[in-house]
Amino acid sequence: MPDTPPQPSVLFVCVHNAGRSQMAAAFLTHLAGDRVQVRSAGSAPADTVNPAAVEALAEIGIDISAEVPKVLTVEAVQASDVVITMGCGDTCPVFPGKRYLDWQLPDPAGQGIAAVRPTRDEIEQRVRALIDDIAPIART
Repeated sequence: MPDTPPQPSVLFVCVHNAGRSQMAAAFLTHLAGDRVQVRSAGSAPADTVNPAAVEALAEIGIDISAEVPKVLTVEAVQASDVVITMGCGDTCPVFPGKRYLDWQLPDPAGQGIAAVRPTRDEIEQRVRALIDDIAPIART
């Protein structure tokens, strides 16, 4: 039996963990399945996930209606191989040996569904590229 490579882990972080990071985590879970461990958190979590983000993903068959924003912890960062920030600035702790990416994406807070769709689509493209990089499907 071939050696199974270790499962990479990704943490998506934005300020409120209510829009961009929730959408990115949902796409990564949906597209990579159990090949990647997925977390999301916010430096100042909102009370609920942005309804426009929920609606934007529901349009393409991904349900995040039961998700709740989570607070960013040092432990979550330490447990992740890749940390992707989305506008959280200097509030994200930095640890040696971690890979950090900063995705500049419009904040969907207060935006309607029409404004959120392009951000959703951009996140999907970035997540697909991330999967190809960290957890490609083995070709035999």
